Amino acid sequence: MPRSINDAGLEIIMHFEGVHDGDRSTPLLEPMLDPVGIPTLGYGAIYDGNGDRVTMETPAISVEEAEELLRRDLGRAENAVARSISVPLTDNQFSALVSFTYNVGSGNLRASTLRQHANREEFEEAADEFPKWRRSRGVILPGLVRRRRAERALWLAA
Repeated sequence: MPRSINDAGLEIIMHFEGVHDGDRSTPLLEPMLDPVGIPTLGYGAIYDGNGDRVTMETPAISVEEAEELLRRDLGRAENAVARSISVPLTDNQFSALVSFTYNVGSGNLRASTLRQHANREEFEEAADEFPKWRRSRGVILPGLVRRRRAERALWLAA
């Protein structure tokens, strides 16, 4: 059975990707621009339910549809972590990496020093790599600083 993100990791993603800042009472969710201007839908999805790239003209979706997109994209991130890490991880370490991968993409995980340290079982050094991923398009984003702090804390949690 494939490994899945735990509740703590899911909470990080849902908090930082947000559905209109967590407003679940909104019946329909419109596309919105992320902090660097990329159109997203729901919990940070960049592809809609049909596999088309999200644009500002993409039709609104329900919170339930947003959660379906999140589950689809989480599966991709979980598989990427499972393929990229060759050593045993705790549930918290795995979940921290899934949150990281959901945000930065599987290619960035594969190319990262974080992955290299993890695969050498240098877990403290791996933890110290999370804060380095705080930029988007060269700009330090406060939300990424907070997210990486949360992922690092989850990685280090027993």
